[in-house]
Amino acid sequence: METLSKHLEYLGLCEDDTEAEDQILESLNGILLALTEDKQRSFHLLREIGIFPTLAKILKGNPQCAVKAAHVLSEITKNEEMKKPCIEADLVLTLIPLLESTDQEMLLHAGRAIGRICYDNRALQEELVKVGVIPSLVRILTDYAESEPLVHVALLALYNLADLDSAKEALSMTKVAEQLVKQLRRAESHERLEIVFEVLQALAENDALKVQLVEAGVPEVLSEILLRLQGSSQAEDACIVKAASDLIVSLLLGDSSCLRMVQLGVIHQLLDLLEKHVQSRDTSVQQAALSALQNLAIPVVSKVQMLEEGVAERIEALLRSESPPVQCKLLGTLRMLADGQADAAEILGHDPMLLNRLVQWCSVSDHSGICREANRLLASILHHNRSQEVVKAIQAAQGVKHLVSMTTSEHAAMQNEALNALAIASAIDLETLEESFKESQLVQSLHKLLQDDDTSPEVKYNSMGLLCRLLNSGDLRQEIEEDKIKDTLERLCSHSNANVVKEAITTLQVLRGETPQ
Repeated sequence: METLSKHLEYLGLCEDDTEAEDQILESLNGILLALTEDKQRSFHLLREIGIFPTLAKILKGNPQCAVKAAHVLSEITKNEEMKKPCIEADLVLTLIPLLESTDQEMLLHAGRAIGRICYDNRALQEELVKVGVIPSLVRILTDYAESEPLVHVALLALYNLADLDSAKEALSMTKVAEQLVKQLRRAESHERLEIVFEVLQALAENDALKVQLVEAGVPEVLSEILLRLQGSSQAEDACIVKAASDLIVSLLLGDSSCLRMVQLGVIHQLLDLLEKHVQSRDTSVQQAALSALQNLAIPVVSKVQMLEEGVAERIEALLRSESPPVQCKLLGTLRMLADGQADAAEILGHDPMLLNRLVQWCSVSDHSGICREANRLLASILHHNRSQEVVKAIQAAQGVKHLVSMTTSEHAAMQNEALNALAIASAIDLETLEESFKESQLVQSLHKLLQDDDTSPEVKYNSMGLLCRLLNSGDLRQEIEEDKIKDTLERLCSHSNANVVKEAITTLQVLRGETPQ
């Protein structure tokens, strides 16, 4: 420690002497040596003597010694307690211009020091962005893409700044997307992949950057990574697959990006992963892949291509998974595919094994999520289907009673899904459904919905739409008349909601055998 004291004393005396470079360098090396021998005592002495203003002067006014001073600073800032005096000495603002250096060692030490001083300090990070650190970091990534240490420093800095809106805005003015794609392609370690994924995930929250990332080819690289790791059973690879799946969801922006992912073959890569992990106890990869699949299945253009490629059948095969969360997401994905697609509804509705499984799940009491999704998928198949055969198949599988029960769900969205599905199915083949409707007391359930003041206007409206369909059956008409629904409909003619009033008048006209106006 005596030697360290002498070095510190000497630096204080000759900090302004540009001709004493050898002695300054020797003292700076002495400090580095002391830090390796006894960190805590060295830190204490450095702080007590106040080396920070001295280092600031050397960084500003002594180019020959600045690299070594930056090195000392990067080592000192490993200690949490040393950050405050660094900030008080304005060392961050002193270091920023050094990021424009062409000396790789300077870039490395200055970058590390800045990163350590500003870590977890939002105000300082905002200041960094304000004084223009973002273009410097992107320049390092661009000019030194092959230098592992420099790339690591730049990526770490971006990772720490990427949550800031100001940083995202500054990054959107650069070509950071192209550089991140390069780093994704050349990343060999899991650690490097993970940090690039973290940066990409944060940047994907910004729409302008999201477009740039897609245009720069991030989806293509994600597809390559999924393909490469498909057969791996390593835990580290599973983490990367999960991160890639999560990023796919984050990068979706409109129909075109979804279709691009589908055309790249991402869907089948995700399904391959699901098939490999279907029996795994760790369901995180399955959950991430399924979230990606669900989101990819939303746009109509994606649905069409996914159906043509046999995705529905592959998802059905995965339902053998014993994990309820995975089963829920699989059912949700199938529902997304069926939404608005008669072809998909028909494919699913012609699969007796699937229908029987759905009917079993519709009454599973210990897994409410599965029960809910199974009911919703059954309703979706019936709603979007246009085939008598599918109506007959769902009736044969005893699924109709579950949809009648769904009309009384506590969730208005599910009530409406069931009511609309039953109305469409009744229009296709009421004769097949008639007996089930009587056994499950559908007419009585609809009447209660219409009588209940808490029933939403939309549910009342759809209930009357279904009643109009049921009036085409002699037996069901008789039930409607006997249950005195006419009186309830007359009261609804003075309801506060205009749509409910209009539908009540129409239903009364149909009930009386009049032609609706």
